[in-house]
Amino acid sequence: MLANLNDVLKPARENKKAVGLFNTCSLELARGVLEAAEELQVPVIIGTAEILLPVASLETMADLLLPMADRASVPVVVHLDHGLKEETCKRALELGFSSIMYDCSTDPYEVNVQKISEMTNLAHSYHATIEAELGHVADNEGAGAVNDPTMYYTQPEQAKDFTDRTGVDALAIAVGTAHGAYKLPPKLDFDRIHQIASTIDTFLVLHGGSGLSDDDFHRAIREGISKVNIFTDINHAGAKAAYETYAAGKELVTDQQPAMVEAIKQATMEKMRLFNS
Repeated sequence: MLANLNDVLKPARENKKAVGLFNTCSLELARGVLEAAEELQVPVIIGTAEILLPVASLETMADLLLPMADRASVPVVVHLDHGLKEETCKRALELGFSSIMYDCSTDPYEVNVQKISEMTNLAHSYHATIEAELGHVADNEGAGAVNDPTMYYTQPEQAKDFTDRTGVDALAIAVGTAHGAYKLPPKLDFDRIHQIASTIDTFLVLHGGSGLSDDDFHRAIREGISKVNIFTDINHAGAKAAYETYAAGKELVTDQQPAMVEAIKQATMEKMRLFNS
């Protein structure tokens, strides 16, 4: 059944649990994620990110994910992750996405506030939810990497001002994670998570979840995280399954697809069990 962030994150937070966002850009990823949720009977957030749109367009993913969400026996949020442009976010809402993230975190603070305020009004007019980012969650490598990520950590007082002025439903906070694969173990600022959670009532989101330890997840959720973003782990699981199937002499796509779906499903279930334990 199609749901939005408020539907799934409120009960998760009340029970000191979290809901995973698993990004997708193919049928195999979508099937693996949703089959995992169905088997465990837990809510899930599934979606795509603007950076993935060259692989599969927003229209393609809407056609794929929305009917699958409607048929599911568990609550499914169809979410646009890291929408970077206003027109992308608007298009996702028009297509029926039940949630969006508008990422203006690299803009000056007041610009971020203004853009998110306007997009919040639009999203709510569609009965959709909206996530923003304050501070900046950098990348582990490439153009988005930074030398000192602590310079971009979210400040609790600013988080209060930001959420009061924008009315945003969920807030991604910068507390030591990064997007992509980690070269060294990340060091999360759990005290900062606790301080922000104690300051605002908005649902808190942890980006860059792939590669964190079980203990990291458990403590982050205990301190106030309600949504965790995962992509690299399930993307690697599917690619590894395809490679191993091909190496074993099964060279057809129809041979590789079941193995990919199963590997993605198992990787997703592993995270879902963590978030619900």
